[in-house]
Amino acid sequence: MWSAGLGVFEGFAIENGLIVATGPAALELPGEVIDLAGGFLIPGFIDGHAHPIFAGREARGPKVKNLQSVDEIKSEVARYAEENPNESWIIGGAYEAAIVSGGDFDARWLDEVVSDRPVVLHAVDHHTIWVNSKSLEIAGINSNTPNPDGGTIARREDGSPKGTLREPISFDLILKHAPADSVESDLEAIKYACNELISAGVTTATECWVEPPMAEAYIAAAKSGALTIDMHLAFLVTPQNWQEQVAYIQELRAQISKLPEPNRLKANTIKFLTDGALSSGTAAMLDPYLDDPTSTGLKIWDDANLIAALGAYDLLNFQLHIHAIGDGAINQSLNAIEEVVKTNPNWDRRSVIVHAQLIAPTDLARFKELDIIANFQPLWSYLDPMNKELIEPRIGSERNNRQYQLRTLLDLETKISFGSDWPVTSHKPLDALFIPVLRKIPGAPGEAWNIHEVISLEESLTSYTANAAYQLFGERDLGKLESGMRANFVVLDNNPFETYEVEIKSVWIDGIEIKVN
Repeated sequence: MWSAGLGVFEGFAIENGLIVATGPAALELPGEVIDLAGGFLIPGFIDGHAHPIFAGREARGPKVKNLQSVDEIKSEVARYAEENPNESWIIGGAYEAAIVSGGDFDARWLDEVVSDRPVVLHAVDHHTIWVNSKSLEIAGINSNTPNPDGGTIARREDGSPKGTLREPISFDLILKHAPADSVESDLEAIKYACNELISAGVTTATECWVEPPMAEAYIAAAKSGALTIDMHLAFLVTPQNWQEQVAYIQELRAQISKLPEPNRLKANTIKFLTDGALSSGTAAMLDPYLDDPTSTGLKIWDDANLIAALGAYDLLNFQLHIHAIGDGAINQSLNAIEEVVKTNPNWDRRSVIVHAQLIAPTDLARFKELDIIANFQPLWSYLDPMNKELIEPRIGSERNNRQYQLRTLLDLETKISFGSDWPVTSHKPLDALFIPVLRKIPGAPGEAWNIHEVISLEESLTSYTANAAYQLFGERDLGKLESGMRANFVVLDNNPFETYEVEIKSVWIDGIEIKVN
């Protein structure tokens, strides 16, 4: 078995859901002995950035993920429409945007299979949607519709909307007309997500995009027992609504703090979305995109408003969790946090910049200086099709090859944690664990991407366990196999330090083996 700080050791003892001894001392204690029969035990994985309800909602729609052509996607949408004739809207995901040059999909392609009701498909980056003409019609989007502030509408040469929209502010032009999700439907999404996460070895996770009625659904799940893993909620606020959301968010935090099982659900984090994605050309950059020299992407917040919002929630002792992908957005986020640190009283704030995908060289050391956690998605740290087909043509090889500088940040003593961003990518840590160690998929042909940025397996495991626990203020209870910690752990069939071919044999939470439905 392995634990951050202890390395590899044999044996530990559990009593009342807690670890009471490790190593030889544990083997001498009386009680039932469980032989792992060659299995390898590690702490339960902790996902520091995910969207479980979105994954559950998406699972209800057409299964377009991993399909490799427009025709395949159309066929799946047609199948789903035929089997669900009473659904007024068809909503699903997540299609691979890189299969079309530039990532602009046409509404007319979807019209060929469904034209009588709206269809909305999310792309894998979840910063882009592809819709049919019925969706555009219902939303009243036409040649005269301007791009919303913080979003874009792809257009044909004649100015008419093509059927691809980017960033949530644009999505809302359409999705505000769709049937609203309910506490009941989101409760089912939570049940689905918990089963999926447990089967992947995740015992604690975050919900990093909480809008009504998501928190209410989580409260219902916690009360009913449907929430079977620990969950941390991060409330999304926008430049337009952050002030009016303060009272609502405080009230929900208070409700959640009074739940009878305090470890199961917590709500102490605020999510800020400062830019889009490199793949869609909406990540905020310091220098222009090569494919559009007039654009440096989308900066969702102006500086003064971001500083005011961060400062207000920081004063209320909410953790700041900031989505920033482009070097412009990361620079803005660092500057804003620096102002908050200067202005507000000092406390153990543990601010997070998530994705931190392309950091300007002059900003790398500032993560440590400002005590900011960099939360990465390790599955992205190889040269995948999105990087090759969509990102590199937009930003060039020099900037493309400065993405995911994990080794550099660790050498600068930055605290790094991992998250999946599920359903944007796989929720399974074992799909991602070895990629930052190799900078490629294990066993795949070809060279590693930026081999100088590799990290060790020990560092990768620590980022998915002890460091993610620290991010969630849970380092006294989670992320390590040490005396006094909760007995949350995963049993693997093989030693990951000896082979990349490992699978999960069992998952335990508070010393109890969890069965997946």
